[in-house]
Amino acid sequence: MKIHDVAVVGLGAMGAATLYQLARRGVDVVGIDRFAPPHDQGSSHGDTRITRQAVREGAAYVPLVANSHRIWREIEAELGVSLFEQCGVLIMTSSESPATSHHGMPNFTKNTIRLAQEYGIEHEVLGAPEIRSRFPQFAPVLDNAIGYFEPGGGYVRPEPCIDAQLTLAKRHGAETVTGKVVTELRPDGQNRVISFADGEVAAKKVIVCAGMWSAELLGNPFNQLLRVCRQKLFWFKLAKPSIFLERSPTFILSHGPTDKDLCYGFPPIPGEGSMKVADEQFTVAIDPADLSREIAPEEVEEMFRTQVAGKIDGVTPELVKASVCTYTVTPDFGFIIDRHPGMENVTVVSACSGHGFKHSAAIGEAMAEQHVEGQSRVDLSPFSLKRFGY
Repeated sequence: MKIHDVAVVGLGAMGAATLYQLARRGVDVVGIDRFAPPHDQGSSHGDTRITRQAVREGAAYVPLVANSHRIWREIEAELGVSLFEQCGVLIMTSSESPATSHHGMPNFTKNTIRLAQEYGIEHEVLGAPEIRSRFPQFAPVLDNAIGYFEPGGGYVRPEPCIDAQLTLAKRHGAETVTGKVVTELRPDGQNRVISFADGEVAAKKVIVCAGMWSAELLGNPFNQLLRVCRQKLFWFKLAKPSIFLERSPTFILSHGPTDKDLCYGFPPIPGEGSMKVADEQFTVAIDPADLSREIAPEEVEEMFRTQVAGKIDGVTPELVKASVCTYTVTPDFGFIIDRHPGMENVTVVSACSGHGFKHSAAIGEAMAEQHVEGQSRVDLSPFSLKRFGY
């Protein structure tokens, strides 16, 4: 059996980036996925994903975003594709009692402003009148609403990003094995054998980017640390598409006192006449095998009533399409990027906790640097298992 230098298990956001960055450095690498990426069965789909430099989840993420933006632009230039839309990001709080919002961070807007000031990230702080004037689709309910606008942010296109990186990885010699469910990472001397139902692949090192399937594959302690949460994405028809097309940023809106009072959304893709909007939930965990991919009519009605009506102008309750994805979440909503404590030569790049795509290109680069050069230029220590006592 051929022994590859590295096998990457899972070819979503993190896996595709890692495969590409390893291959472009001349590493003999093989990527394995249970489906045919890019696909809509995991966490790396849905047309658009927010990207912003002032990442309030923690300062450790700031250099990852900057590097990812650079990499998206490099890939765009090489392949002639569109991956990163720099339309700006508007983060707003329109409640006197702001929610504990994104990933357990209190007062999300003010803390984002603080981080942007600390790191010199270009931004503007807006009051309610300025938000209403510049972005008429939003109508904050309080006169003392506060907004953060980052012109360097926007959104990336997840499916094209994955496809582009897999395309380049193959050009640089990477192999891919798709439609195979990995059942075991078996030790074989100094190597690892990656087993599936009708075959196996061997490698000196394995990098697991398996998302919601990580806990089952990796065992302890990941089966204790990782929770899988079902998320819903909605595209509602626009009544006034011109409002959005002329001046519409990606946005995050906190509009009440609980973590349920928060939504996020994107400018409409030209020609589609709809707007994608979603919320997040971290309360109910599911077994990946039990994931319901159907959106019920009552879920559509609840989403529009609680997150859209009276908050975003020009959006109708008519659903154009909907989708389901998953967040695989750690106890502190941070990433895990570390060696497996019980499996030699296995590195884990999961979970992303619902905010991973914006960082994925840079994490792939960091993993490749770590393999080829012995260490990455970006400090990955904040994502180690040590913070959980492992």
